[in-house]
This record gives sequence, structure tokens and C-alpha cells, in this order.
Amino acid sequence: MIDLHSHILPGIDDGAPDLATSLAMARMWVDQGVTCVACTPHILPGVYHNTGPAIRTSVDRLQTALLEAGIPLTLVTGADNHVVPDFADGLRRGHLLSLADTAYVLVEPPHHVAPTRIEDFFFGLMVAGYHPILTHPERLTWIEQKYDIMARLADAGVWMQITSGSIRGAFGRRPKYWAERMLSEGRVHILASDAHNTVHRRPDLAQGRDAAAQIVGPAEAERLVLHRPRGVLENLKKDAHPAPQQGRSSDPYRSGNDEGTRTSSDGDGSFGGRLRRFFGR
Repeated sequence: MIDLHSHILPGIDDGAPDLATSLAMARMWVDQGVTCVACTPHILPGVYHNTGPAIRTSVDRLQTALLEAGIPLTLVTGADNHVVPDFADGLRRGHLLSLADTAYVLVEPPHHVAPTRIEDFFFGLMVAGYHPILTHPERLTWIEQKYDIMARLADAGVWMQITSGSIRGAFGRRPKYWAERMLSEGRVHILASDAHNTVHRRPDLAQGRDAAAQIVGPAEAERLVLHRPRGVLENLKKDAHPAPQQGRSSDPYRSGNDEGTRTSSDGDGSFGGRLRRFFGR
């Protein structure tokens, strides 16, 4: 398996506080069959002042420590890039980081407030040649009010990455509900641990894969943790990946007003419609 979202780098954000924790996390990944982990610390102005060059240095140091400790885990660079103005320019300058220097980039929206013009933000990022992966949408507190936007983004080509712990209920009832719903609707592309430590936010990708398999089946669960992540690191085009498979519905709360149903409302003003016109499709 390949884990594309982690906070394993020591002392750089709210993840591993020290090298000993980083090494312990690495052993936990290896024990469950993970061979590669993307190091994706937060880059958030005013809170986490990380930069691309500093992250690269930290990844190199940790990879050396893993080799010295005999831990067979490969690390790649990346970042949990928070939504900021001039995002694409930050990637081009190397201040922000894509995953392993590919076109795929983790994007973290604000947790409690939906950004204004978020569809325009992702449209601009895709037009600039990047493949955005929206991190843990199921844990955003505003998903209930804005799920129609999340659905349109997914349908238009923005990849969705949910957290393995969410499916197991580690973040509470509502994130579990939205994770299961998005899986059942075929809107999830990547499953990742978003691990921060060895206790409350530990590496648990194997458990998440097994929980996802109960909803979408073992083949699609494997795509979530291996085939699509490997394609990301190989920088394959998005259309080279099989589309996410829908699974059984796990939504006992859904009413007749089903805002999550797939639509094809790609009129002149829609996100998907604009993308198709831009790329001549």
C-alpha cells in the first residue's frame, strides 16, 4: 500500500513531535504492508511556516534515519497545502509542494468556513495544469451545507481523499457518515491515513482499507490505497485511472431531497461545463 497523506516529519507541524515518534510511526506502516509514505506537513501562513525547500531537507534527513534504523519505508515529498491566493504560483516557485513533484497536489480548504468562489479556485488550478486532491472533505464542518459543491467538484475532476479513520468512526458520527456516503456514491479517489502520531492519529491505512471494502468491495478498496496512489507517484494522467466504483448505500438518514445524486447539470455556468469548454471537450 501507499499512503499519500501523513504528518510523519518530526517537529515540523502538529504531527510527530520528535524523531522517535517518526520512527515508531514508520514501523507501524511497515507492519501493515505500507511501502511508501508521502510526507505532507501543513503549509499554512501564520500557523505553520513550512516551505518546500525546508520540507525537502526534512524528508531527506528522515529517510536517512529510516535507513540507519533498518526500516524499509520509502518517503516522498509533498505538503498539506492550505488554500491561499496565488496557489498555482506557489507551486511553480517551489514554496508549495505537489506529491513527489508530480502534477497531483493535496489541497486543504479551511476546516470551518467554506471558501468563497472555491469552484473558481479549483478551476484555475486545473487550468494551470495541476491535478488537485481535496483532503478529508468528510471532516470539513461545512460539508453538510455545501455538499452540492463537493459533488460538482468531484464530478468535474477534482479528486477526493478521505481519511481512513473517518470510515471507522475515529472522528465521530458525522465524518463517518459522509465518508461512507461519498464512498457509496463513487466520489472517493484516494484513501490515506493522515497520521499524526502513534496513539490518537496513528497509521491505520490497512484498517481503513478493510472498512472501505465493506462498502465498495475489495477491488475498489485496493485501488484506493495502491493502484491510484501508485499512478499518482508515476504522474499518470487522471483518465488513465479507473473511475471510482459506487458501493452499497450506507445512508439511513437520506430523505427524498437527495442532494448527493449525480447530475449532469453542466450548463454554461457550471464548473464541469467550463472545464469542457476550456479543454475543447
